[in-house]
Amino acid sequence: MDETRFLCVFCGSSMGVRSIHAEMAARVGSSIAREGLGLVYGGGRVGLMGVVADAALSAGAPVIGVIPEHLSRKEIAHAGLTELHVVEDLHQRKAMMAKRAFGFLTLAGGIGTFEEFFEILSWAALGLHAKPMGVLDTEGIYGPLKALIAHSVTEGFTRQSYADLITYRNDPESLVAELARQRPEPLKLRWS
Repeated sequence: MDETRFLCVFCGSSMGVRSIHAEMAARVGSSIAREGLGLVYGGGRVGLMGVVADAALSAGAPVIGVIPEHLSRKEIAHAGLTELHVVEDLHQRKAMMAKRAFGFLTLAGGIGTFEEFFEILSWAALGLHAKPMGVLDTEGIYGPLKALIAHSVTEGFTRQSYADLITYRNDPESLVAELARQRPEPLKLRWS
């Protein structure tokens, strides 16, 4: 499979308190396979990370995991992936995932997921990539994120064009299909 057709998924290494998030992660994994795509993600076997990887593998999609050495040593690396890359640190992990991905999809998660999402959004705003970015807004979990970004636009700290880069959906199948079709144009940098 052409490596440019791997969708990078950011999500929690825990399951959260509501089972709907695991259900949605499984649907994302299945949708990735149904669209003829592969998955690239953080390489863990735990939490939503493990759910999305297992669902993609079960549905026949190739899955690439990228995990930092310190997490791999704690035995949370997924042993059944198509490819597992053990890298030195989180910076290398994110760089490798971004390089292998044609686009990015954020599922429910915590501060690590938020950090990954915002870094990729920042990279797009700086013109470092022009790849689709989606957020699965299961039962409004990312309503506060949307509000924060909108507030930042209102306050003049974020350009509306940056906020417009994000595709929000609450249906995993339509979101994965839409990201597979998108071909965003690179942003032109402006400092005023």
